[in-house]
Amino acid sequence: MKELIRELSEKYFEEIVSIRRHIHAHPELSYKEKNTSTFVAKHLAEWGIPFTENIGGYGVRAEIVGALPSEKTIALRGDMDALPILEDNDLPFKSTVDGVMHACGHDVHTSSLLGAAKILNETKAQWGGFVTLVFQPAEEVLPGGALLMMQDGLFEDKKPNGIFGQHVFPDLPAGKVGYRAGAYMASTDELYVTIIGKGGHGAKPDQCIDPILIASHLLIALQQVVSRWSNPQMPTVLSFGKIIGNGATNIIPNEVKLEGTFRTFSESWRTTAHEKIITLAKGLVEGMGGEVDFRIERGYPVVYNNPELTERAIAQAKDYLGEENVIDLDMRTTAEDFAYYSQQMPGCFYRLGTSNEDGTLTAPVHNSKFAVNENALKIGMGLLAWHAVQELK
Repeated sequence: MKELIRELSEKYFEEIVSIRRHIHAHPELSYKEKNTSTFVAKHLAEWGIPFTENIGGYGVRAEIVGALPSEKTIALRGDMDALPILEDNDLPFKSTVDGVMHACGHDVHTSSLLGAAKILNETKAQWGGFVTLVFQPAEEVLPGGALLMMQDGLFEDKKPNGIFGQHVFPDLPAGKVGYRAGAYMASTDELYVTIIGKGGHGAKPDQCIDPILIASHLLIALQQVVSRWSNPQMPTVLSFGKIIGNGATNIIPNEVKLEGTFRTFSESWRTTAHEKIITLAKGLVEGMGGEVDFRIERGYPVVYNNPELTERAIAQAKDYLGEENVIDLDMRTTAEDFAYYSQQMPGCFYRLGTSNEDGTLTAPVHNSKFAVNENALKIGMGLLAWHAVQELK
């Protein structure tokens, strides 16, 4: 079976490259993936794979049934949305949509999943059980397509025994993959703060309540959430990336707005930290004479890779690719809505190498120059199919 999957990955490679290039050239933002969804459905229909459209937005769910007796179900997920980035690559298939680009590799994820679907459909006489294919919209923007698809009944009929997802990784060359059991990626929450003071002339601060001064104290004070309240062994990030205080050299504004992010790897600490952040902010701002509106938009949970499933996946990857091509990953404070799946069932979210051996094609994701070595698609589709058939034994 292993050799057959490898052969089919080679056989369908050019077709899947063509599919990937079409998706890359026609990117669509989160919650707007109508044409991408239709494109996916068209190929599933051509290959005789039954599917359902418009789940949780533009999500597509397909199922392949193996011929041998088994009641096991494995899910494979690929996301479809692009980013609001102007592409800065000189490629014949570069984005044709101004200011929109597949800079996070979701074109690779979708095309790899289509390739895996084609392989699994052709080999279904040789395995048993069910493979659920999840083509997911809106990974990049809260509340996330994973949550919306599940709320729309994605797994109501048949809950999978496990789910796999893969993500491009320019830190590794094509041909290599990476795994990590347990907590892998951070939760992510968005912070929106409005500090209300009393504006006036900069020469008469005694007649004002200065929200800029209050904001500066608050920014410093909130860092103790990480430096003094968080367990040093629990990675935690609190960063503010936006400050708007629309005064002038001699004008103290009425209010200041702050926007930031909070990330960690423990759901219990996450909840406690939210309470501490708001309590500290309210006390400090009111103590300096102002008012504060502090809103925390709860984002994606921690991506937790089920240890048993992930250890099996590592062994499967070593068998398929060779031990030297399977890497241990570090924790990442980036986030993924794959976390919602892994809260409901055993999940394994792993990394697919996409750079060149010579150290090129290493631009990070979410970058206008991000590009991939398309040989990664052979691994992308083959390894997904291999994980599925191995788990269905």
